[in-house]
Amino acid sequence: MKDILKKIEKIGVIPVIKLEKIEDTLPLAEALYEGGLPCAEITFRTDICATAIRLMKDKYPEMIIGAGTVLTKIQVDEAIKAGAEFIVSPGFNPEIVEYCNKKNIIITPGCSNPTDIEQAIKYGLDVVKFFPAESAGGIKMIKSLSAPYSKIKFIPTGGINSENLKSYLDFDKVIACGGTWMVPTELIAEKNFTKIKILVKKTVENMLDFSLAHVGLNMKSSSEAENIVNKFENIFGFKKEENPNSIFAGSYIEVMRFPYLGKNGHIAIFTNFIERAVAYLERNSIKINKETTKYDSNGKLGAVYLQDEIGGFAIHLVQKVR
Repeated sequence: MKDILKKIEKIGVIPVIKLEKIEDTLPLAEALYEGGLPCAEITFRTDICATAIRLMKDKYPEMIIGAGTVLTKIQVDEAIKAGAEFIVSPGFNPEIVEYCNKKNIIITPGCSNPTDIEQAIKYGLDVVKFFPAESAGGIKMIKSLSAPYSKIKFIPTGGINSENLKSYLDFDKVIACGGTWMVPTELIAEKNFTKIKILVKKTVENMLDFSLAHVGLNMKSSSEAENIVNKFENIFGFKKEENPNSIFAGSYIEVMRFPYLGKNGHIAIFTNFIERAVAYLERNSIKINKETTKYDSNGKLGAVYLQDEIGGFAIHLVQKVR
């Protein structure tokens, strides 16, 4: 997978935007960037698409900007010249795909059936747009297509919203989802970029879904840890569960058998997608302690600590079980 697609995967959501007025470009870019989605697909449905791409990239060079609804080779050239880093087409157009391949341009053409996907494979693609996602069978269809075409990954777009987003991103063949629900055209027309920023931020929060996993308490010895857990069990009935390095009292209290990270202990935070959560926090200048990374049996990141403590507690992220 190319670097741009890897960056898109870590963001998780691609806002798909139709711009009517060029003066809306930068306020919208600011709402996306500050809301937590430094990515956009600007559609070639209006004459200002290329100019809007150039303005966004000039103002926010770290944003990942692509051109959508690309139907001609001229539009490909205009988009790339303006600074677009990927091309999206609504269907599979062999002429456009071949043109992009020759120019080493990332393209994710729209595919919704086995014939389309076999065409994509023929042209050496490993990521396609699944469009229109909900109308074409949704996540069930993507899973069905993934059985015979296991090396293909998808960016579903069309009918996706905050309610069904997680069901798509939970499937490891989906690298990101595209949509307009956080950038509705009526809010852009109203120039209500404050509301758009709120919707963008809410989308990120729903996707990552940070929640308390447990609180860890540092003890000086195993016997002290046993004593603490016994008190929780005797007073509140919290069931004791012993591990080599700690003892749990119920689900939310972990008592360490010896001091670990954090002055007082640690606080574990669940997230739906830990790699996207790490990328989100790093974009917001939160440092990650890479030496604490833990991986599961499949080589997937399972837990990692932040660099700094909060209130004397180390903080670590934990991947929710899917």
